Amino acid sequence: QVQLVESGGGLVQAGGSLRLSCAASGTIFSIGNMGWYRQPPGKQRDLVAAITSGGRINYADSVKERFTISRDNAKNTVYLQMNSLKPEDTAVYYCNQEIREGVAYNFRNYWGQGTQVTVSS
Repeated sequence: QVQLVESGGGLVQAGGSLRLSCAASGTIFSIGNMGWYRQPPGKQRDLVAAITSGGRINYADSVKERFTISRDNAKNTVYLQMNSLKPEDTAVYYCNQEIREGVAYNFRNYWGQGTQVTVSS
């Protein structure tokens, strides 16, 4: 059984920084793409940033130049460094990892439990 555990959310003033972490545990053979999504109140969940197993990265336009995604394959962990935070970044942030539990298994999508990020003006 695979689990993703997120940490690092909280309340911060506009212009501040936070770092989110998402660690996978359990039966893991390999991990493909990793990403962060967010869901503001009353809105849909959208992609914030993603990183492939080969290190290719893409960002939502709204967070370019402010957020940085990275991964530590040895720790099965993906990070999101968020700088110059704005009130419109307020949302529940979810991590996603594509995980293969064994050589005979296909990749499956796993989600973290979500962590609240609130940016005050």
